[in-house]
Amino acid sequence: MKLQGKISNWNDDRGFGFVEPNGGGERAFVHIKAFNPPSRRPVNGEVIIYEIVRDNNNRYKAENIQFARDISKSKKREKVKSQRGFGGVFTIIFFIGLSVSVFSGKLPLVIIGIYLVMSLIAFIAYAMDKSAAQNGRWRTQENTLHLISLLGGWPGAYIAQKNLRHKSIKKAFINVYWVTVLLNLGGLFWLHTEKGANFINNVVFPLFNG
Repeated sequence: MKLQGKISNWNDDRGFGFVEPNGGGERAFVHIKAFNPPSRRPVNGEVIIYEIVRDNNNRYKAENIQFARDISKSKKREKVKSQRGFGGVFTIIFFIGLSVSVFSGKLPLVIIGIYLVMSLIAFIAYAMDKSAAQNGRWRTQENTLHLISLLGGWPGAYIAQKNLRHKSIKKAFINVYWVTVLLNLGGLFWLHTEKGANFINNVVFPLFNG
């Protein structure tokens, strides 16, 4: 059974100490060699995850010890990787579906062009914002990045998040990003309706044909 507790009475020179379980109970002996995998040395008050066993003298000792903070970071990294994988498949499926709609005559070719141009703008905006963050310059507002995604730049925004590792972990930002994706797809779906077709013929075509 996995337990959680805090390191106490740690003797760094000798590489051992004790762990006080959260919620009370008997403390257990902790040795530096019991950390799995071996990593940095603990300090007093640090939270660990461990299993408890009895040694030959019937005393409690901790085994298979991991730092709670490291486990939390690992879970966050795995979650981000999972989201990136989903986003990549989603983007590919989207462009396949968009191409089918265009080449079947349901949408004009200019729609693909709009998505490509807006995606390029999104990627550049993310790159500039990351550079500004690293060099202490004026940042691009998050609302601006979301607006670009809403107007069709969300595929490029996803590519930037993945490849530039920018805005890819901030949960609140990612949640709003996916809202802009859904709203954009809702607008694209509307273009397939009769009213949407009239909008394309009466507004989009004249706009691009001068």
